[in-house]
Amino acid sequence: MNLTTYLRAGYPGLVLVTPEEARAEAELAAACSELQRHLHAWSSTDGLVDILAGSSVACSDPLEALVHLESLFLQVGERHVVMLRDLQMHLEQNDPVLVRRLKDLLRLAKGAGHALVPTGCRCKLPPELEHELAVVDLDLPDTVRLGEVLDGILQSAGQATDDAPLRESIVHAALGLTTMEAENAFALSLVEAGHIDPSFVAQEKARTLKRGGLVEVIEVKAGLGDIGGLEALKHWLAQRRPAFGAAARDYGLPVPKGLLIVGIPGTGKSLTAKATASVLQLPLLRLDMGRVFGGIVGQSEANLRSVIRTAEAIAPCVLWIDEIEKGFGGSAGSASSDGGTSSRVFGSFLSWMQEKGKPVFVVATANDVSQLPPEFLRKGRFDEIFFVDLPDAKERAAIWEIVIARHRRDPQSCDLAALANATEGFTGAEIEGAYREALHEAFAEKREPTAEHLRTAIASTTPISKLMEKRVDALRKWSTGRTRAAAVPDARTTPPGGRPARRAQSLN
Repeated sequence: MNLTTYLRAGYPGLVLVTPEEARAEAELAAACSELQRHLHAWSSTDGLVDILAGSSVACSDPLEALVHLESLFLQVGERHVVMLRDLQMHLEQNDPVLVRRLKDLLRLAKGAGHALVPTGCRCKLPPELEHELAVVDLDLPDTVRLGEVLDGILQSAGQATDDAPLRESIVHAALGLTTMEAENAFALSLVEAGHIDPSFVAQEKARTLKRGGLVEVIEVKAGLGDIGGLEALKHWLAQRRPAFGAAARDYGLPVPKGLLIVGIPGTGKSLTAKATASVLQLPLLRLDMGRVFGGIVGQSEANLRSVIRTAEAIAPCVLWIDEIEKGFGGSAGSASSDGGTSSRVFGSFLSWMQEKGKPVFVVATANDVSQLPPEFLRKGRFDEIFFVDLPDAKERAAIWEIVIARHRRDPQSCDLAALANATEGFTGAEIEGAYREALHEAFAEKREPTAEHLRTAIASTTPISKLMEKRVDALRKWSTGRTRAAAVPDARTTPPGGRPARRAQSLN
């Protein structure tokens, strides 16, 4: 919903939450022009400025400004819209006179068709004003707005691009940035490369988002070929790739929501999340749930809204949430531990997951599913929940082949079947760790790794299946009947929730 609609509906107070103050004023000015409203702006440095006439009244104190506005609102004639910059910081001082004056002015504005619009990058209202003001988050600029910024930069540099695909690539590379951030990225590319390069803009976006601390753009290098086993999950992902296209919408398919990958640590869940973006050919955003929760009241909710706005602006994209139980595991008892913040953030996230209209494919991974609230696992939140078990012999052989090749050695020089059997109960991460240990030993001896190096490294590794046997068994038991196996089921008889025992073979 745009600002014009709110003003036309007669809202007397709108809190506009955005870091883009100039853009907020431009959109307010456009709405006022369309509705024939008179726009004013107040700040503690400039006072009360009449945007149309260019005149101003010196009043650095917000109370003094509200007194001037009261006399303005009592005049018969024009309808006025007043942008109040940084009023949030004054409201945080809990001045009862300021709150009372603002409530009185809102009542006056409602009766006369005026509007007060406080703006700022965050919003935490006093309880007395929570129901008096409507909070509106200004979305990040879309492709049309970013295209206008691009054209302005090119025009000022005396350049132009008639290459429509290139222009589209540049604009899409900037999605998720504010207009100022996009303008800076375009200008920096011009200075560094002499032209605006989409890859340069994407790199600058990655650095900008990482500085924000909530989400970061991950450069995707892994593909399905880098994952040993998990054939059922790979097949499922390959099927979802065309579901993001227009043909799928015409067919009646909804946009895929995402998947939850549950499993034993070190079995490739994070690698699969990265490969998902590669399969779907979409940019990958990683969300750090720990950074979402802030110490200031209301900051956590604002942080989540910022993450959602960024993801939806970049969409279609993949949003990866690693070890999600660490972020939402305590939501059930948060009323006594954090005043209900975790519960509110969790509820907002669930609502977005259920109702999101933008193509943001969420990939969440979890090691300890027992910490997740039951409503998070309900059908409809995710398209599918996959369980990643310990790899069987065939999968371990595939993992060994990938690991050896990744370290620039010939996998065929090793007995992969013997290695697979010698690492019964190992995860993929433990297999890679054992091979790296063998490389270190061989490097110290200034030779290539031998079967003896591998045997020593494997023998010195205690797998998680032994260290945390009860926890692994409990996770397997929980997954039975609740999740879908990520690997193709073994043809041999498998005990409930587990895998058949195999005898380790010698590497000789």
